[in-house]
Amino acid sequence: MRFNTILRRLTGVMTLFVSGADFDAGLVVDVRPRWRKPRCGICGRGAPRYDQRKTRRWRHLGLGRCRVWLRYAPCRVDCSRCGVRVERVPWARQDATFTRDFEDVTAYLAQVMDKTAVTKLMGINWRTVGAIVDRVVGERLDPERLKGLRSIGIDEFSYRKHHRYLTVVVDHDKQRVIWTKPGRSSETLGAFFDELGPTGRAALEHVTIDMAGGYIKAIREHVPNAEIVFDRFHVQMLMSNAVDEVRRGEVRALRGTEAAAFVNGSRYALLKNPWNLKRKEKQTLAAIQRNNKSLYRAYLIKEALAAALDYRQPKRARRALDEWLAWALRCRLPAIVKAARTIKRHKEGILAYVKSRLTNGIVEGFNNRIRMVARRAFGFHSPAPLMSMIYLCCGKIQLDPAFP
Repeated sequence: MRFNTILRRLTGVMTLFVSGADFDAGLVVDVRPRWRKPRCGICGRGAPRYDQRKTRRWRHLGLGRCRVWLRYAPCRVDCSRCGVRVERVPWARQDATFTRDFEDVTAYLAQVMDKTAVTKLMGINWRTVGAIVDRVVGERLDPERLKGLRSIGIDEFSYRKHHRYLTVVVDHDKQRVIWTKPGRSSETLGAFFDELGPTGRAALEHVTIDMAGGYIKAIREHVPNAEIVFDRFHVQMLMSNAVDEVRRGEVRALRGTEAAAFVNGSRYALLKNPWNLKRKEKQTLAAIQRNNKSLYRAYLIKEALAAALDYRQPKRARRALDEWLAWALRCRLPAIVKAARTIKRHKEGILAYVKSRLTNGIVEGFNNRIRMVARRAFGFHSPAPLMSMIYLCCGKIQLDPAFP
């Protein structure tokens, strides 16, 4: 087998010619593209040569402990579409100092490891890992991800203290993050709908959110034809918080009396699902039923709301929710009444869950994954690198690292 063929197979880049090699603190392989006419580095079209540039090196994946570089003197081309540009080379991305294989392996490791471990394994610094992730995401992120959307989920993610947020949009059908931007206002979400375009907005059928006022405003302004679906978990959490507020009020009112013994330590018994209650928690509920009618009434109202949302038939669910609202609004428990008024204002969006059975569960799952990414990086000072990591880890970017 020829020596040049051996070097080409060792580097794993088959779209090049190897003209030689030498050792200079590692293996330096002289290469050139297989195509004869140089190509524009931006659009990839063939273009006449403009002038010659100095020799450059691109770091490649190492062979054991031996570092490998590819060496070539790229020219500049005079492209009729893009102007004077540096020619395209098949082994590296534009303006990169590493080969594609090196960057793909680095990005793959960044998907599953913290950046510090990646820097030690690949022998590069922290900022270089971020720059590589930006280039890989810019090339591999699906440009068609905003087309054909029918159901999306929207939520905010707090990436730093002092109310620094990202708005995250998830495609329910393909289960991937498709858009993210700093902020959580109606203007932020409006920018997404502007980018979606008239055709994309017209095709949108369902939007799941968590009753955030800014998002509701943007949805009603930009996609009035789409059905807003309020997340069931947040609806029930609203009522659970109201029950807990009633419990705390009873604790304060009964402090120092014998009746306080039946309320103290009852938080989890009141908030858990009935089928998850332990024997001691069931006994606690029975004691509350006998000794504290107000708190037990709040508990029953919470469970009745969950039962209303369990219906599969929209008409039965609407009737059950109307009956529940009539009960909750006249229960004489201020915390429950306040929560019931909120639910009444958003009744149509809550009932939309019964028809579509869509929730923000997938969005919350992605939020947990994003939080893991942020924690293993020990936080992010700016949103741009976090957004790149979100697309890399949650945008279904498939990487095929050059491992055997």
